[in-house]
Amino acid sequence: MPGWNVRNIPDQSGRTAVVTGANSGIGLVAARELARAGAGVVLACRSAARGRAAAVRLRAEVPGADVEFMPLDLADLGSVREFARAWSQRHDTLDLLVNNAGVMALPYGRTADGFESQFGVNHLGHFALTGLLMPRILAAGDGARIVNLSSAFHALGDIDREDLNAERGYRRWIAYGRSKTANLLFTHELSRRLAAAGSGIVTAAAHPGYASTNLHVAAAPRAGRTLTSRIAVAANAGVNAVGIAVVAQSAEAGALPTLYAATAPGVRPDAFIGPRLGWRGGPVRSWRAKWTLDDASGERLWAASEKLTGVSYPPLSR
Repeated sequence: MPGWNVRNIPDQSGRTAVVTGANSGIGLVAARELARAGAGVVLACRSAARGRAAAVRLRAEVPGADVEFMPLDLADLGSVREFARAWSQRHDTLDLLVNNAGVMALPYGRTADGFESQFGVNHLGHFALTGLLMPRILAAGDGARIVNLSSAFHALGDIDREDLNAERGYRRWIAYGRSKTANLLFTHELSRRLAAAGSGIVTAAAHPGYASTNLHVAAAPRAGRTLTSRIAVAANAGVNAVGIAVVAQSAEAGALPTLYAATAPGVRPDAFIGPRLGWRGGPVRSWRAKWTLDDASGERLWAASEKLTGVSYPPLSR
C-alpha cells in the first residue's frame, strides 16, 4: 500500500462503473482514472450542464474513454428511482458503484422528500441508490465492489437514532459528522449482510483527508460566511516557499483512497481507507470511531433507512 498510485490500478476492461458526483473534484478524478484503466463509467450528476461538460472533458483527456453522463439528484428519491430504472434497462451487471457525491456543513434545509439535507443526500440518497441497483451488483458476482465516501469528520458524532433528521436542533458540522458516521455504519451493515448471504462482493469506505475541491469552499457562501469562505479558498490553494501544498492536497491525491478501495487487490469488506497522515498522503487503512462498528446501531440505521426511503434489499434481508 505505501507508494500506491494510479499506475497501480489493475486493468478494468470489461467492467462497468457508476460514480456519483463525478462532475468535479474527487469524483471526476476517480471516474477519469477508472476510464483510463478501461472501465465503462457513468457520471451520475445532479447538474446536466456540469455532467455533460465533465464527460466531454474526460473524453478529451482519455481518448477512447467509455464515459457517459446520466442525471441523478440524490436530494430527490424520485430522481434516484428514475436513474436506477434507466440505468438498469441498459445494463445487466454493475461491477463498481462509487457513492462519492455529498454536501458539507450546509445551513439547515430539507430534501425534496423532507429529510434534513446532509443526512438525506449523504446517506439516504446513496442507501436508496445502492438498494435499487443491488440486483445488478449481485449479478456481477464476487468481483463487484461498492465504495462509500465518508470523512474523518465522522468523529464529530454518532448518529442520533431518535432524531435522524435533526428536528430537535441543528448544528451544521455535527449534522455533517453524523451523516458521515451513517456512511460508515451503512458500509458496516451492508458488509455483514453480504457476508451472511454468502456473497464475496466487497463494500468498503474511503475518505480523502483534506483535498482541494469545491466541497470545502461551496458551503461557506451558502451560509453567508464570507470570512470562512476566504479561509477555505486560502487553505485549498496554500503552498510553501518551494511550491508544495501545505494544507490541502490535490483532488488527484485525495482520490487515491477511493481508487484504492475500488480497485486494489485484497481490500477487505468494511475496510476504511484514507491518507497516511490523516489529512494527506498515500492510501492506508484509516482509524474510525468505535461507534461505526456497532452491529446494533448498523441494524437500527438500516431499518430506519428502509422505512424512510421505501427501498429494501430483499436478497439481503435478515
